[in-house]
Amino acid sequence: MTPPPRRSGELPSTHAALVCIALPGLAISTAQGQLNGEGLDGFYRAGRRVLSRCQVRVAGREPLAVQARMTAADRALFVGTLRVSPHSGPDPDVVVERVRQADGTERITLHSAAPRPLRVPLEVALGTDLADLSAIASGTGGPELPASVHDSGLRWSCPTGTSSVSADPPPADALASAGLLRWEFELPPGGSTSVELRVRPDGAGPLRAAGYAATSPLAAASASGDDPRIGRLMRTNIEDLRALLLRDPTHPSDTYLAAGAPWRCGLAPAEALAAARMTLSLGTRLAAGTLRTLARTQLPGPGVQSGMIPGPRRDAGPHLPPGCTGTEATLLFPALLAEARRWGLPERDTTELLPAAERCLTWLLNTVGDGTYLRDPHPGGPVRCETQAHAHRAALLGADLLDACGRPGGAGLRQWARELRTAFREEFWFDDLGGGRPVAARAPDGTPMAYLGSGTAHLLDTGLLGGGELAVGLLDRVQTEQLARLLGGPAMDSGWGLRALGAKEAGYNPFGHRSGAVRIHDTAVAVAGLAAAGYEKEANALLRGVLAAAETFGHRLPEMYAGVARTEDSAPVPHPAACRPAATAAAAGVFLLSTLAGIRPDAPAGTVTLRPVRSAPLGEIVLTGLRITGAPFSVRVSRLGLAMVEEAADGLQLGV
Repeated sequence: MTPPPRRSGELPSTHAALVCIALPGLAISTAQGQLNGEGLDGFYRAGRRVLSRCQVRVAGREPLAVQARMTAADRALFVGTLRVSPHSGPDPDVVVERVRQADGTERITLHSAAPRPLRVPLEVALGTDLADLSAIASGTGGPELPASVHDSGLRWSCPTGTSSVSADPPPADALASAGLLRWEFELPPGGSTSVELRVRPDGAGPLRAAGYAATSPLAAASASGDDPRIGRLMRTNIEDLRALLLRDPTHPSDTYLAAGAPWRCGLAPAEALAAARMTLSLGTRLAAGTLRTLARTQLPGPGVQSGMIPGPRRDAGPHLPPGCTGTEATLLFPALLAEARRWGLPERDTTELLPAAERCLTWLLNTVGDGTYLRDPHPGGPVRCETQAHAHRAALLGADLLDACGRPGGAGLRQWARELRTAFREEFWFDDLGGGRPVAARAPDGTPMAYLGSGTAHLLDTGLLGGGELAVGLLDRVQTEQLARLLGGPAMDSGWGLRALGAKEAGYNPFGHRSGAVRIHDTAVAVAGLAAAGYEKEANALLRGVLAAAETFGHRLPEMYAGVARTEDSAPVPHPAACRPAATAAAAGVFLLSTLAGIRPDAPAGTVTLRPVRSAPLGEIVLTGLRITGAPFSVRVSRLGLAMVEEAADGLQLGV
């Protein structure tokens, strides 16, 4: 029976899929292991499905699926069993293992547990539509293409591409009309045999994923301690980050992070910069590659957009029009460069990237003009709270960077930041009987929009300056305390993390990616900001919620999940269309653990300051293999919340 067509615009569900990733390669399947050509099933290379169907039959039957698990970011193991001997009783006597990899290989191994030799026929049915991932997402993937026998396997072609499957050992029979490869094996008692399939576009060589090269920009850090979850979280997130790495096609030495799989396997400037910033503890090479890649996209002058890092528009929820991610990226650029310098970015890289950062800061001041706030770039746009937070941080960190590099302009940026703080504390605060709240945005006519959302967490993210100090924030002490209370309250803290929109606000939807879902990036920003401001109770509650959610997701955090309230014996509810893995979510996992140690380096001054979370919410933790000035850095935080450096570069001194 032909299934009903899927509604246009409804993405295939991803939350239960096993996604093997080593970009530009992907392999996606359900826990059953069989690739049935349905939904997202298949092997992908650079966004094209090169194989959609790979169905294994042993002795004419499909194995019974008994286990499926990820063994690495790029690899999954599927185990099935069946009874081949006619008198073997209820126990299976053949085990079928399938190891599927993102590079386009699948190894099928048959293990015999029978007491006598077995003759075991193996069949693999193959097919593909060579559809683009975008077409599959929209429900318009085409029918399977006819196959032809090719070398030791099968081949498919269409006007937009070709792909082939080769087998080792070669099959005894290859039937193009049925898309079928056949073998017949003799298995002795306790014996095994294997077949390896290799899937790739015609003319393409073996997959060379940037994240698995010896020159990976991300350090192989590890975490251990009283809470066993932290080791798995750190390991899984670093694996996912490496799997999401891409090379700039024109400058292969520069790498950056794709936004997420399966839907966003390309460059998203704001997300790439945010993820690089949250992973500075793993080294500065990713930041350098990301900054260089985006500097090449910077818009030239003259014109009002001169100096911008372009980016697409992004939905902002039910209360605001879509926002410009180009604005966010342009403001993140100088902030990331300034902080990467504190973590030990080589001087030559700083010097190379400084002109692009200056152009970003010039764009900021030119766009503000004679006004106080940074408005949306399109006419009649609102003034967003989150944008002011990004702009204020860029101004202060940018001024610090310009001064350190002997460049002019720092004084003007600081003066504008002071004026912004004065106006913001008055005009972006809404007083009410509950103690007040930040204004999420002001309409073009000045009307305040006082709903509560996770974007306010960015008001707590002020950025790293010298000597282990953080920049001043837009809120005063009393306002910061009230925001901490709100973010830690039940309307915002779902028990699994921070909701994008408060549960009591109009338009709240627990599945809305900007209107109620838990977003890992915003939650991590809130945890770090709350901890730095001294509100550890609220920070610890959010941290524990994310850790509990991560455990249920196998420590591979999705970019978001439903903001349904946590109750006893409940579990976080997946979002059906969330990317998993996602760059900002994987980076946030690393950032959350480094936040516990409160590492604040100042590489130019040769110091590192530690401001650990004093309440030690996870007990003792040990972080090893981090990087400061390119050298290994390890730190231990005791159950009493005291931090001790265990490994550091020669000459790096502990700051006060």
